[in-house]
Amino acid sequence: MTLTTTTALDTSLALDTSRALAATAGHAPGIEPRLAVDRPLDLAAERERGTYGLPTCPDVIAELEAAGLRGRGGAGFPAHIKWRGVAEADGLRVVVANGEEGEPSSYKDRWLLTYRPHLVLDGLLLAARTVGADRAVVYLSHPETETAVRAAIAELDSAAPATPAAGVRLDVHVVEPTYVAGDETAVCRSISGGPALPTARPPRVGEKGVDGLPTLVSNVETLAHAAWIARNGAAAYRDHGTAESPGTTLVTLSGACGRPGVYEVPYGLTVAELFEIAGGFTSRPAGFLMGGWFGGLLGPAHAETVCTYEDVRAAGSGLGCGAITALHADQDPLAVAAEVSAWYAAESAQQCGVCVKGTASIRDAFASLDAGTATAKDRDNLARWGQTLPGRGACAFLDGAATWARTVLTEFPEHIGADGTANADDSGN
Repeated sequence: MTLTTTTALDTSLALDTSRALAATAGHAPGIEPRLAVDRPLDLAAERERGTYGLPTCPDVIAELEAAGLRGRGGAGFPAHIKWRGVAEADGLRVVVANGEEGEPSSYKDRWLLTYRPHLVLDGLLLAARTVGADRAVVYLSHPETETAVRAAIAELDSAAPATPAAGVRLDVHVVEPTYVAGDETAVCRSISGGPALPTARPPRVGEKGVDGLPTLVSNVETLAHAAWIARNGAAAYRDHGTAESPGTTLVTLSGACGRPGVYEVPYGLTVAELFEIAGGFTSRPAGFLMGGWFGGLLGPAHAETVCTYEDVRAAGSGLGCGAITALHADQDPLAVAAEVSAWYAAESAQQCGVCVKGTASIRDAFASLDAGTATAKDRDNLARWGQTLPGRGACAFLDGAATWARTVLTEFPEHIGADGTANADDSGN
């Protein structure tokens, strides 16, 4: 699969969505893919694979717990906890498939929604039945995903003699693509008729979400895996991966990559092994953007980091949405940090003073470093912000910007002099 790369900042850090739909997903050798296919599947093709079949387990939530399924939207939260919380709530309930995917370097949700929309709907309707919801919403922000999902719903509506969606109101809700629109509080706020902007917690959306009702918001890949687990069982799900990070996952690989694109892989491979599946590195990587743009920037030695939740967290980053961008050998980490931090400042929801000021300050400090005009104070401020800003915003957006402040200073100290200025040889070569 060959994709070009571009971003709103006109850099080479994220996938070009205008060409990505022509691509198919690959998968790691030695695994029977659960999600990856080589063509979009219609209802008939999905049913041949067992999609919309009844669960084989007596307790879906218990099976998700046994499988160790974690959310694929970025936080990696155990899926069974969210499902059980909504299932135990009183009154009417709502379930939402979150396919907004505002992360610039990730394409896996859009791929899944265009190639396997029925598997996502299968997981969404399974969630509705399991938690007792009578309303299910697919939350989207990209035209190609809306077209694919609406076509899949039309197929369901015309299915005879009975549709898998019987008894559930199935809606599609479309918003403008922004990073913060994918936050689960923003999801519920938008579906309820408000702006797609985060709200303060508590309450959690599992307690008070869409229209004030307990709401389960799950990433579309999470729902696809849940549907697979319900039919194949937790033990089969654990055939791949590790004990603490079981199963397979979709990753988006880009940058200095032979075949950029979306791949289904088991947890437990190193970063270098993932890129080997995608044609290998096209140059010696100067660093890695981990977990999309939320996990900061890790140094080139992390090619040997094992991709599990635990190992990547121990490395000071996170798997997030499963997107990894390898910087080309001639890319300057400080220039990349300046561009990404500028993106963070521009994408802020502008609702929290600490986020507005924090993202702008990080942007300005990195801009000074990149321009060679920084001082020791800029360096010290970045170090302080990297430690003190996480957790202070209404949502986690500020945490991502702070992670860049922390990781660039800790991972690339040779690029920044003691006085805060960029070293003369800051190219990593």
